[in-house]
Amino acid sequence: MATVFFAVAFPLLSPRPAAATEPDLAFGAFQQGHYLTAFNIATNRIELKKDPKSMTLLGELYAGGLGVPQNDAKAAEWYRLAADRGDREAMFALAMFRLTGRGGDADREAATKLLANAARLGNVAAAYDLGLLYLEGQLFPQDYGRAAELFRGAAQAGSPEAQYALATLYKDGKGVPKDLGQAVRLLASAALADNTDAQLEFGIALFNGTGVPKDEAQAATLLRKAARKGNPVAQNRLANLLANGKGVPADPVEAIKWHLIAKAGGDGDVALDDFMHRQKPEIQAAGEKAAKPWLDAIKLSRS
Repeated sequence: MATVFFAVAFPLLSPRPAAATEPDLAFGAFQQGHYLTAFNIATNRIELKKDPKSMTLLGELYAGGLGVPQNDAKAAEWYRLAADRGDREAMFALAMFRLTGRGGDADREAATKLLANAARLGNVAAAYDLGLLYLEGQLFPQDYGRAAELFRGAAQAGSPEAQYALATLYKDGKGVPKDLGQAVRLLASAALADNTDAQLEFGIALFNGTGVPKDEAQAATLLRKAARKGNPVAQNRLANLLANGKGVPADPVEAIKWHLIAKAGGDGDVALDDFMHRQKPEIQAAGEKAAKPWLDAIKLSRS
C-alpha cells in the first residue's frame, strides 16, 4: 500500500442546510475572500445566537490568519466551543490540531475521540483519518475490518483518498475479501478524481490487464498524469513505455528525460541506464536538457 496521509487540517466550511431560514452571509463573505466582513458577521451571530457554525468560521479565520492575525490558540478555542455544540467540521479541525499540537499540547487520544464523533456525524475526512488510525494500530488494536468500514463510508461519499485506501484493502484481502475487480473499480473512481496514487495503480492495472481489460494507451495517459505530478514510480513506468513504444509512440528523448527525473526522485532503473547510453550523443543531450528544469527543482526542494 502506498503511503497515505491524514486529510488536510482545514476542511472547507460547509454552508448551512437548505432548510435554514436565512442565508449564511458570513460563509458567503468567506467564500468570496471578504474575510473581515465574514469575521464581523460571524461575531455578531455568536453574540446574538451562540451560533456554532459561526464559531467554526472564526476558528478557520484565526487558523489561517485570514482577515485577522494568525493565532492557533484562539482558533483552537473557537473550534472547541463549536465542537462542544455539535459542529462536525469544528470537531475535525480540532482533531487535526490535537494530532499535531497546534494551539496546545498534542493529544492523540483526544484527537481520536473527536474524529470518531465527527465521523459519526458524517464528516468524510474524519472517517478517512479514523480509518488510517485503525490501520496504524497504535492508539487501539489494528483492525482492518473497521478501517475498511470507515473507508467505505467515506468512499461512497466521494472521497478519492478513501476510495484509494479501500482499493488497497480489496487488492490485498485485508479487512475485506480479496477482490481485484472491486479494487480496480475503486482505483478508477479515485484516478478520475485526480488521486495521484490511484492514477499510478490503475495505470499499472490497465497496462497489465489486471482486473480490467488491457489498455496500454490509457495506461500511458494515467502514468503521464501521475508523472507530471512528481510520482517517481509513475515517471519510471512512463520512461519504460516511451523507450519501448508501449501505449505511446517510442520517444527516446522523452524516455531519457523521465528516466533521469525518476532516478533523481529515488527510482533508478539499470535497464533504462543502458538504454540511455546506447543512444546517440545528441539524443542523450536532448533528454538531459529536457530533464534539467525538473532536476533543478528537485535539487532546490532538498536544499
